[in-house]
Amino acid sequence: MFDDLIRRLSKPVPRYTSYPTAPHFHEGITAQTYGDWLHDLSADSAVSLYVHIPFCDRLCWFCGCNTKQVQRYDPIAHYLRALMGEIETVGARLGDRVRVTHLHLGGGSPSMLSSSDLLLLALKLRQAFVIQTDLEFSIEIDPNDMSADRYDAFAAAGITRISVGVQDFDPKVQEAINRIQTVEQTRAVVDGMRARGVSSVNLDVLYGLPHQTEASLEGTIDAVLEMTPDRIALFGYAHVPWMKTHQRMIDEAALPDVVARYHQSRLAANRLIAAGYEPIGIDHFALPQDNLAVAARAGRLRRNFQGYTTDDAPALIGLGASAIGSLPQGYVQNSVPTSDYMRRVQSGGLATVRGVELSEDDRMRSYAIEQLMCNFKVDVAQLRQRFGEASGVLLDDIRALYAMDGEGLVSFDGERLAMTERGRPFVRAIAAVFDAYLETGKQRHSVAV
Repeated sequence: MFDDLIRRLSKPVPRYTSYPTAPHFHEGITAQTYGDWLHDLSADSAVSLYVHIPFCDRLCWFCGCNTKQVQRYDPIAHYLRALMGEIETVGARLGDRVRVTHLHLGGGSPSMLSSSDLLLLALKLRQAFVIQTDLEFSIEIDPNDMSADRYDAFAAAGITRISVGVQDFDPKVQEAINRIQTVEQTRAVVDGMRARGVSSVNLDVLYGLPHQTEASLEGTIDAVLEMTPDRIALFGYAHVPWMKTHQRMIDEAALPDVVARYHQSRLAANRLIAAGYEPIGIDHFALPQDNLAVAARAGRLRRNFQGYTTDDAPALIGLGASAIGSLPQGYVQNSVPTSDYMRRVQSGGLATVRGVELSEDDRMRSYAIEQLMCNFKVDVAQLRQRFGEASGVLLDDIRALYAMDGEGLVSFDGERLAMTERGRPFVRAIAAVFDAYLETGKQRHSVAV
């Protein structure tokens, strides 16, 4: 019976790192629109920066990022020149009106940057923007990229948090996803960065991979726990070969079905909780003293394109090809092809090619979805306080959802909709009830568990 429930609630839905989700962005939001939105940011407003480096020296077949494999450094060097130009352009538009509280370098593999280029990029960002002294500065690292000079450059750049992809340490699984990475390599990065003063370490683990079993996943979790990361992200592999064609290299017959995925996720989660990690939202775990756990306990957890975060800045500025930004007015995205991105920036303009302006209904549904994804509840009084009479539409949805729930997934006492323990693994499917766009597009999504 429960396996039938898993199959039914594992229907493909978005991950809800934004609402509306990226498939509903459109070309009506232009570089001019983005420029106007930047101009309208309030004085002394806090902003976050996301800088995208869309290159890897190997293509992992499981990857869902906008990236491409390069064997030479020249394409990266050319791209960085354009990226510096965008940083100058956006920085000039914002001037000293805003202050940067969070900075994240993502990819691709930003750890591919040479030591000198990483330091130059960090310097350029500090010249173009007002950076707070207590900046949270994070970077994604592929251990295969690391060298002694890179360790020192990361420390000199002021990086405070690293995120390292583990996926799975089982050699058979690694071969099936083209991601060869040993426990020793990973531990060397963790130890090397901690020795240089990095205060927080996050490790990413995937379940639902080809040839993965509960036993292999448990072995990976045990190896990860030995490194005592401050945070662990436990993601379900998103198999979307219609969108990421390199995933066709993965043998679909070797993928676990949704029931097996569910049991893998529960085994890993229970193992992490038993080791003293607090569950954060649907797929993160943190030691009790980590600021992500502190924020979750206080009800201050947020969700953006990087997943769960303590970042509460009202604006996220995306820099680089395909980068997505979030402003009070809506979302914007830069051109995805690096050649087109570089052309637009080098012509002296912004690289925005699409996005979406938020309506009041969008804001209300976005709030409800984020509350579910972060706190597993939606408070009726807070809805009314924020959105007034307009919240009545959403309250009707809540009542209908509760009335239709015959599986004990949610509770509702008239004042608060809450996920039960039984329902929490399926919160993406529940959040989708509030998605007014879901049935209007043709975009396909990954399974919900």
